[in-house]
Formats: sequence, C-alpha cells, structure tokens
Amino acid sequence: MADNAASPIGPLITGSEIARMAGVTRAAVSNWRRRHDDFPAQAGGAANSPLYSLVEVQAWLDKQRKGQEVSPEVELWQVLRAAYGEQMVAGLAGVAGMLTGARVPRLPKDVSTRVKTLAQVEAPVDLVNGLTERFIDSARRAGSDQVTSERVVRAVRHFAPELAPESTVFDPACGIGVLLLTVAAEAGTRCRGQEIDADSARFAQLRADLMERSDVRVEAGDSLRADGWPGLVADLVVCDPPTGVTEWGREELLLDARWELGTPSKAEGELAWLQHAYAHTGPEGHVLMVMPASVAYRKAGRRIRAELVRRGILRQVVALPPGTAASHALPVHLWCLQRPGNTGSGAEANRAVRMVDLTGNRPDGSLDPRPDQVVDVPLIELLDDAVDLTPGSHLRLPDRDYPGEYTALRKELEDRIRRLAARLPELAPGAGPGSLDGATTNVADLARAGLVAYDGPEPVSASEQLDTDFLQGFLRSSVNARRSTSASGTHRLDTRGSRIPRMGIDDQRRYGSAFQALSEFEEDMRKVDELSRRLAEVARDGLATGALAPEE
Repeated sequence: MADNAASPIGPLITGSEIARMAGVTRAAVSNWRRRHDDFPAQAGGAANSPLYSLVEVQAWLDKQRKGQEVSPEVELWQVLRAAYGEQMVAGLAGVAGMLTGARVPRLPKDVSTRVKTLAQVEAPVDLVNGLTERFIDSARRAGSDQVTSERVVRAVRHFAPELAPESTVFDPACGIGVLLLTVAAEAGTRCRGQEIDADSARFAQLRADLMERSDVRVEAGDSLRADGWPGLVADLVVCDPPTGVTEWGREELLLDARWELGTPSKAEGELAWLQHAYAHTGPEGHVLMVMPASVAYRKAGRRIRAELVRRGILRQVVALPPGTAASHALPVHLWCLQRPGNTGSGAEANRAVRMVDLTGNRPDGSLDPRPDQVVDVPLIELLDDAVDLTPGSHLRLPDRDYPGEYTALRKELEDRIRRLAARLPELAPGAGPGSLDGATTNVADLARAGLVAYDGPEPVSASEQLDTDFLQGFLRSSVNARRSTSASGTHRLDTRGSRIPRMGIDDQRRYGSAFQALSEFEEDMRKVDELSRRLAEVARDGLATGALAPEE
C-alpha cells in the first residue's frame, strides 16, 4: 500500500474494503464506479489497484444508504495502517506500549486520540487482541508468512504433548508470539521466546503483559547467531522457522556445539533451527518443528536425518493438509522430536517412527488420522540411502481393504443423507422481512446488564431471561455478520454492532430451538461433505489399484 501518512484526506482504502463495508461484492463496487458519476475519485494507488478516501467513501455510502456505521475500532485500524503501512507491527507495539505505560516511541496524534477514546469503553487487552486478530487476518489474506497461520497453530497444539504444571515452553523464532502464547496458554507455564525483529519481539512481550502473563519473557535478537537464552532447558520447544534462508550464519557457526547431529549445509537452514531447538531440551524434552515438505527428502540433509532416526530422537512426522500454511498451498510437515531420557538410548526405547499422512484431508478438517493414514515404520527401514521421511512414501496402500471401506463409507453416507431432512425445523411464514427490526437490543447493553457472558468466542446467556441458542442464532445471521465484518475484512463478533430482537423467554426458546436444529443440520452437512470426499477417494484409488472394479 502507498505511504499516505501525510495525506490531507486521511486514511485510504481499497475497493475490496469498500465492498466489505457495504456488505456487497467487489463486482458491485466496480458497477458503482462506472454507473455513478458522484462516486469518490481515486485518491491514491495504481491504476490496477486504486485507493480511495475512507471519509469520502463513507459519506457517499451514507448518501446512497448502502453503508453502515464504521466502528471506532475499524477507524483505529485504518489510521494505524495509514501511519505505519508495511511497519504495522511497530504501530501495534506502540498501541500496546501506550496501554501498558511502557516507554515506546510516541504514536501519531490521530492514533493516540483514538486509542484513548477506545480505552475508556474497552479493556486494553481486548482492544489489543482485536487489533492482533485484524493483523493476523490481513497477513493470511495477503498470503504472508509474517505470522504463523491459525491452521499451523492448531496443528502444533493438537500434536503437542500434555505439559506438567510449571513447565517451560520455548519458541526461538516467536514473531509476535501467536504460536508460543497459544501452545502455552495455561497460567503458570513459563514461556520464553526470541525474535529477530525488534518490533515483533516488543509487541509479543507487551501483549503478554496486557494478558497479565508474568511468566512470559521475550528477547529480541538472532537466535542462531546470538542465542538470547543460553543455558535454557525447556520441556517443550515449538518453532515455525524461517524457510529458504541461506544466509543463516553457517560460516560463523561451523564449530558450534549445537550441531551434534551434523553441521547443516548452507541450503539446510531449517535443520540448523531444528538442532538449535533440540539443544534447548533436557532429558525427555520435546520439540515440534514446522518444516517444508522438501526437508524430508533433500539430499543435503540426509546425514542429519539419519542421525535423528538412528539415535531414536525423531518420534513422528505429520504431513499436514495442503492449505495449512498461509503463504502457499503446498503441504507442510510437523516433525516431533524427543530427547532420550537418562536411562538407555533413544533407539532402544523408540524402535519406529510414526508416519501420519493428512494430505488428503481438508485444512480445517480433523487432525486425528484414520487407520489408513498412519503407519509405524521401523528405524532400519528408514536408514537407506535416501532416508526419506515423507509420510506418504511409507504408507502401504495395497494393505487397505478397499471393498470393505467402500461398503462401510457408502452405507454411512446413505444413512446420514436420509437423516438430513429430519434435521430441518418446521418453519411457517413470518410477518415479513424487517418485522423483527422494530424493538431490538444491543448485545453490549445485555452484557452491561449482566445477561450475557463470554465463554469462548461467542457470548452465552448468563440469565434465565435470555436463551443462548436464540442469542447465538441471531448473532450468526447475515445482518449481524455484516455488522461484525470490518473494513479490513476481519470477521469478529462486535458486541457494539450486533443486535437481537426483544422477545419473551417462551418465544426466544421457540426461535432458539429452530436455530439449534439448523446448527445440527449444518454440522451433518459438513460430515456428509467429508464422507463424500473420503468415499470418492477410496473408490478412485480402489479402481486405480485393481482392488475395486465396475459391475458388468
């Protein structure tokens, strides 16, 4: 985006953001530009990516009655982006620092004014977490690897071992702390991190301070060249390291004691990060590393892979579904290591490496492998000339019972489809569109009255006067979804914008029952979709291998 911090017309926004503000498609915005002579003129950007004045667009939408009120939080996000551009993390760190009273560079006046206003009505931690969500979503939509994707974080958390009280978790490339603070979410867990980007490290620490996590400490610096935590022994090390970086310091670190499995080549920076992480574990300590799929088979890393296997350090390799990473659609792997205990060698205790292949799953689907997606490979079978650690290379497809799988899946799918129609609620004609808009209640007012509490991402009823299914059903409606979608494209349940109709408790329960039935219908539809894809995969592979044949 162009640097428009000094622009006299204020923050600039894209056509896509105009569409999200108005709750329409990008094509509709293009039509407005062609058909309406008074549509705001381009105020910045290039011909193929024009930018428009937020103030002018909002005024035009209000005039056309196509817009909605832009929340103060969205306005703060827009002025932050206008002031900091590509250095958005520095702006986020500045906001967090202002709210904690830390000594940070002074914020631009229009930013600090909005922060002060919002801090009067919203808890500082909620304000910063909201901005963090917008930043993460913006990075995801841009295909940036600046922040570990939510799907990768979910996978690491799923496969991480259960931690004992007062355990230590370390992330040597922690960025803004998303992976570290999520995996070590339990209070009392000591969190240690390091990040080469000073703004990201500062923001991670300030965000932890706002969360009252006194057990979190994040250092700034290059972990490989200048370890900020010498002597640290962690129970769990998690890391989503930089990938494809050749200038990681090999020449300076040739004789480094961390390379106990072998000195990584210049092209194998990921294996340098892996050994750095492993060096920070004690006996029976764990490492979970996010790795590009190519690290599992590249020739330059064969010796280090062989040592991981030979010593019984590598316990599991998980090939995650395509689309798990934000910056590309290729599969990524999760390598699970454990340092052997003080008694006996790791190879004696660990005679196989578990290979899990989830590449046929949806990126948001189940992370629990089916029996045909997992195999325990004996160490001796891995120690060949290639030492290929790609899970898909070791799954024995001929051993699958294709006829049995196909029959069972088909029966399950048919049963679920028959039950789908019964899930739908019986609905009669209502009083017409807009008939419930007259007497409505703001969710923020309900929260102030003590009728609503937050148990996870969605509010729940805290009173017998309010039905939870009724509340959540209306909040998930398209009207409230548009109110909860910011001009940056982030979807959040914004309690200031969401409204629900006023009804007696009996009517609430009638609506709540219908909404609950719809939720169950949607869940069954998702299961039908998953079953359909699995059934098609089994049928296709069975036909291709000769295990299944068309009827004559």
